Amino acid sequence: MGTQVRARDALLPAAIAGVAVLELASIDVDGRAAAGVLEVLACALLVVRRRWPLVSGTGALLLAASPPWVGPAADEVSSVLLIVFLACFTLGRWVPGLAGLAAFPLVLVDVLGVYLVTDARDHGLGDVVFVAALLVPPYLVGRIARRLADHNDLLQRQQELVRREAVRAERDRIARELHDVIAHSVSAMVVQVAAVQDLVRSDPARAEEMLARVADTGRRAIAETGRLLHVIRDADDELGLAPAPGLHDLDDLVREFERDGLEVELVVDGLPEQVSAAVDVSAYRVVREALTNALRYAPDRRVRVEVAGTDAGLTIRTVNRVGASSGVGSGLGLAGLTERVEMLGGTVRHGSTPAGEFELVASVPA
Repeated sequence: MGTQVRARDALLPAAIAGVAVLELASIDVDGRAAAGVLEVLACALLVVRRRWPLVSGTGALLLAASPPWVGPAADEVSSVLLIVFLACFTLGRWVPGLAGLAAFPLVLVDVLGVYLVTDARDHGLGDVVFVAALLVPPYLVGRIARRLADHNDLLQRQQELVRREAVRAERDRIARELHDVIAHSVSAMVVQVAAVQDLVRSDPARAEEMLARVADTGRRAIAETGRLLHVIRDADDELGLAPAPGLHDLDDLVREFERDGLEVELVVDGLPEQVSAAVDVSAYRVVREALTNALRYAPDRRVRVEVAGTDAGLTIRTVNRVGASSGVGSGLGLAGLTERVEMLGGTVRHGSTPAGEFELVASVPA
């Protein structure tokens, strides 16, 4: 069964029916009223071509081939060709597989009966070729359209799967980093509490000081856990031994991309005095992703990066030109980046501007 019937499905059949009625009204032949009824019925069947394509296409073809039975000869009514084209396209576009071809023998039998009973002229192989030339091309166009639509649906499903996998991979990565934060904090707290047990009777003042440290460690762990981020380890640092990158590394990051041929204009203004490790490393990742995209797609290899903030949060804005030949990326880097920033309670927006530039703006609470 096909899809639901939509109101716009009736537009083309209604237009064809109108052409058929006007054509029959303009000619003086016997049986034109009956022929008009047949053509209008054929158009009515084509309204449901998406929901019941085999029945609709076959019935419309048979009705379109039937006017000679009631009066007008086959060469006296041209509007039936429009019905034939749409019906054959329907059989190719909406009927799965080659089942739509089953309608053609029925139509050929109907046409053969017309030639034998109502048309006294001589007929031969040329008539078969003529009928095939009417039926086959629109059917093939319908088959091609179906193949393209199926291929497009498959690509969209695969793209969605890839995007989901990218988001899942980013979440797994964040989970590993969160595990590192919790493991470190809990380990420190266990060691400190064990020391307190030894000091609680012999040196109560020292024990109280260490308990304060335990409480401070716990509060820091809770803050980082609430943000669901800590340290992002680079692909070359699987053991997590390198320090976490952050805003203090932006100059080194810019120099790295400048060595690759990217011209970077970096403007930093009003950064908060202290930000959590999660915000620090996420801001760094936003800038790195923007520079990577500019290096790949900016035709002039130039990008402007603005990093500004207050004690309330950070705003990162990057702008670079895009051209017709710049290409389109997969969007997976931006998808993962958006996931990361949103888990911090921030927002990311990106897209083309009227000036022909690509703009990315990320806002992250401090």
